[in-house]
Amino acid sequence: MRRITATLAAAALALGLAACGADGGDASDPNAALKVGVSPVPHGEILTYIKDNLAEQAGLKLEVVEFTDYVQPNRALQEKQLDANYFQTVPYLETEKKSKGYAFTALKPVHIEPLGLYSKKVDSLANLPTGAVVAIPNDPTNSGRALNLLAQHGVITLKDGAGIAATQRDIADNPKRLEFKELEAAQLPRSLDDTDASVINGNYAIESGLKPATDALALEKAENNPNANLVVVRDGDEDDPRVVKLEQLLHSAEVKAFIAEKYQGSVLAAY
Repeated sequence: MRRITATLAAAALALGLAACGADGGDASDPNAALKVGVSPVPHGEILTYIKDNLAEQAGLKLEVVEFTDYVQPNRALQEKQLDANYFQTVPYLETEKKSKGYAFTALKPVHIEPLGLYSKKVDSLANLPTGAVVAIPNDPTNSGRALNLLAQHGVITLKDGAGIAATQRDIADNPKRLEFKELEAAQLPRSLDDTDASVINGNYAIESGLKPATDALALEKAENNPNANLVVVRDGDEDDPRVVKLEQLLHSAEVKAFIAEKYQGSVLAAY
């Protein structure tokens, strides 16, 4: 399944980049289009709003390239097929930099997509049965977030000092003897038919028709949350005039109002 998913992701990458050109825009030309790789929801929707309503007046040409996984956007940025991407958090980026050697710079936080626990079989955490199968993301950053979410709601207990990098080995107490099943983040909404509950990233939850603010049995808090999503560029490109314009628009009052109105608390502005 992982091999098939990777193949499909690679095909999507090729098609997406072919549709918008093989290379990122020319950073030496402030009038060249800025090509930004995104997850479709909410990142792509937010950038499309900017493209349709704000970019022209700001003198910014914007091309939005959608990806359906968390691996390809950084690879495409590294290969200079994109000028920037907008899909990830700083903890995820740091893990990627450490494991793959990317020389990337994170810009200012834009929004938070709270990670949530969802179920089609129970209507509360208290009703999770003993031995329940709970799916969580398989990448180190989001699996740690998932375990911390469950710990914060008293479902499990983590060892002292486990922190945001917690793994299943850091579980100190699991009173319901939950069985954790690690899956690629994009597969988690589909897993709800086969699990008792699944911890799903906000973008994939919204994309699948779930409403985090009302449907989640447990939801991350926005306060002091280190997992804000933001724009990432190659080191040295943060001063590209096109990137500066995009950052100004992403942190504008208009975009903040768009996020509040469209997502109704399922996505929260982080500025």
